[in-house]
Amino acid sequence: MSNSQPKFDPATYEGVRYEQPAPGIVNIVMARPEVRNAQNMAMTYALNHAFDRAAHDDQVRVILLSGEGPHFSTGHDMGGDRGMTWRDFETVGVWGGFDEKGVESLYGREKEIYFDMCERWRNIAKPTIAVVQGSCIAGGLMLAWACDMIVAADNARFRDPTLEFGVAGVEFFMHPWEIGVRKAKEWLMTSDWLSALEAKQLGMVNQVVPTADLLPAAIAMAQKIASKSTFAVKAVKEAVNHAQDVMGRRNAMMHAFGLHHLSHSNNKQQWGTLFDVRGVHPTVREKVNVRFDLPASDESGEPGK
Repeated sequence: MSNSQPKFDPATYEGVRYEQPAPGIVNIVMARPEVRNAQNMAMTYALNHAFDRAAHDDQVRVILLSGEGPHFSTGHDMGGDRGMTWRDFETVGVWGGFDEKGVESLYGREKEIYFDMCERWRNIAKPTIAVVQGSCIAGGLMLAWACDMIVAADNARFRDPTLEFGVAGVEFFMHPWEIGVRKAKEWLMTSDWLSALEAKQLGMVNQVVPTADLLPAAIAMAQKIASKSTFAVKAVKEAVNHAQDVMGRRNAMMHAFGLHHLSHSNNKQQWGTLFDVRGVHPTVREKVNVRFDLPASDESGEPGK
């Protein structure tokens, strides 16, 4: 928990909406279309508040997660947190150490808001469905993967470009569990796009529907699930999740999370920032420079001296 009174009230945050499109169905809507539903700390804690609200409401049987606008989510907000820090939020985990020196602060912060938060949402007893259209990139993948099922529009596409930043995959490293070992290696190492149809063929996506039919299709799936015994549905979810976990999913993901932070440390030693900014688009590169107070990049992409 925070040491001081948090300033952020997730119940009043306009970047996440809590809607009920049908009896027993809740739709948690990421509502920052102006930044393609990029995730900052405020959105993350507001999503957690909404998931908690739905989880503890016995009238809710199925939870949808969707994004307003043309895109589901383009990942972490490179624009930062608008001056807010961890002290502004009611923290959920118990790792702490957000102000410590060395790697401890970053590790603790990313464990709190990325790894542990997504793991927490994955383990909500009620079934969850991600409703994905347009681009689903990096941190957006983590949100979709935390859900039990994914219904995608035919224009949906998926990408993890973190290797372009010199980082070994997103923090919630579900890639081999979602699309298989060999395809995961190819997808990560090339940073290519994965279409909705390809994702369905690989088992990552459950249904692909026309964009105009996306939310109605997700609601129809939710209603079919909601008609079943709530205990039986929870028990099946627990059984399938447990099957993944006894195969080593969580242990493998914790190892990958450690390598993610080793990548950050390697970049910090080489480039003075958490990323190798040479491999990314110049506009993104300059956002990284601004966020981490680095000099403007020269023509090679390296931060200026």
